Amino acid sequence: MKILRSALIALSLALLASAAQAQQTKMKVNGPFDFYAGDRSYPAGEYVFYSMSNNDAIIRIGGNPEASPAYLPSNPCATVLPSQQTKVVFHHVGADYFLYQVWIVGNSQGRQFPLGHTELLLVENGQKAETVMIAAALLR
Repeated sequence: MKILRSALIALSLALLASAAQAQQTKMKVNGPFDFYAGDRSYPAGEYVFYSMSNNDAIIRIGGNPEASPAYLPSNPCATVLPSQQTKVVFHHVGADYFLYQVWIVGNSQGRQFPLGHTELLLVENGQKAETVMIAAALLR
């Protein structure tokens, strides 16, 4: 009985560790437009998004020499089917783009960013949000 219990605990820990690893975000995206992330604006260009190893709710945006790196809080989001590609999703509201979600290919869970002040004002004023997806490269 002790051996079975030890085996079950070891298996559970291994599954939890692999699930946590699968949740970690690390991708590179070439954004063709300026965008907002939170209440901060970013110029078009190449960016690297990755989650902190000790807290996958915090996503670091960096890799562009024209913008200083930033840490953004995120929330979990999910779909029924796993993502078909690694991608970054934006809301296009009026003339502006807002970082919305990041997804890793094969995962049914992604990360979603809270709406920033500018996006909230536009939506409250009746602007419709369209979804724009940009393919990203998975980094290991």
